[in-house]
Amino acid sequence: MSYDLIYWLDLFGVAIFALSGTLMAGRYQLDPFGVVVLAAVTAIGGGTTRDIILNVPVFWLADPTYLYVILLTALFTILLVRKPRLIPKRFIMVADAFGLALFAVLGTQKALALGMPASVAIVMGTMTGAFGGMLRDVLCNVIPMILRQEIYATAAALGGGIFVLLVKLDITETLAMLLAISVALSLRLAAVYWRVSLPAFAFVDQELTNKSSKR
Repeated sequence: MSYDLIYWLDLFGVAIFALSGTLMAGRYQLDPFGVVVLAAVTAIGGGTTRDIILNVPVFWLADPTYLYVILLTALFTILLVRKPRLIPKRFIMVADAFGLALFAVLGTQKALALGMPASVAIVMGTMTGAFGGMLRDVLCNVIPMILRQEIYATAAALGGGIFVLLVKLDITETLAMLLAISVALSLRLAAVYWRVSLPAFAFVDQELTNKSSKR
């Protein structure tokens, strides 16, 4: 796959995640500075963490274009979307799903290109796709989707895993990337629309239950 295509897909993913962060900021009525911060954290938080762990130059420090994309996306969203609170929550989740699927596969591809083992590459891809959204949710005082029952990180890991598998089967990188993104996106959208979720782990403290019943 050509570097140019990966670069433009990366910028597109940054714009999508910046849109998601901006809309979330609007729902919580943050000021313009808060909007830009939340958009930036959502858009580049995962990739920044990935690059730090992989001990490579952080991508947006080497190319400020990413910051310009975030700023322009936040500005246009503020100008065009007058009442973010009226936007269905699912719209934010759908925008987030596109960014999740795209970044999960791009992050996996970057780790593989750096010579990382397949398992490490999948973890790096999952982190790239999911960590920015987790930081966004934490800043908004919301339980991150990655920690809830929703199929979120699972979709990212599946996308990365499929990409690794297809590359090992000598599928062209471009086709492997498109197929992996499609699968991850389809799984995440299915979880959003049909509310598919993983079973929750529930632990009942019998001692506390008994004490409560005695009161």
